[in-house]
Amino acid sequence: MILQQYKIVFGGTMGAGKSAAINTLSDIPVVATEAMNTDTEAHAKYLTTVGIDYGEIHLEGDIKIGLYGTPGQERFDFMWPIVCKGAIGAVILIDHTRAERLQDLAFYLKAFQSYSENIVVGVTHLDEQEDQMLKIYRDWMSIHRYPYPLFAADARQKDDVLLMIESLIASVEIQTA
Repeated sequence: MILQQYKIVFGGTMGAGKSAAINTLSDIPVVATEAMNTDTEAHAKYLTTVGIDYGEIHLEGDIKIGLYGTPGQERFDFMWPIVCKGAIGAVILIDHTRAERLQDLAFYLKAFQSYSENIVVGVTHLDEQEDQMLKIYRDWMSIHRYPYPLFAADARQKDDVLLMIESLIASVEIQTA
């Protein structure tokens, strides 16, 4: 049985960097449930998560956070409520290179809001397509009145991923103060 003091879930589109983010932060070898990707229309990557990814990060003060990655494909959405149960929040990652990126954002925010009110949004792959950068997401979230923090993030960069985690933790601390 895996025990931790806190739990944070990573959700979002396939290929957005959920597994990469967990691998970047984890202080332990990541437990992954990857299988050959059969949905190459959605993303050309060879492997994809079909269960969960699990890692841990240890922060000062003996705080241990379990990092859980969900599968990105909608056909595995039955896993999301199971993985999100007991989480202090969710990091939603959106792949900026996808033409449907705003539809993806709407879909994953709506889905994960039912599991947690504490959400941050990270937009990945901004280096691959530099049109409007974060402005389109900021404007869309403002129009739809989503109050969540929004970050440009490279899931392979520890500081980027850690900033999103720290934002979730700060939000929890504010809510419980």
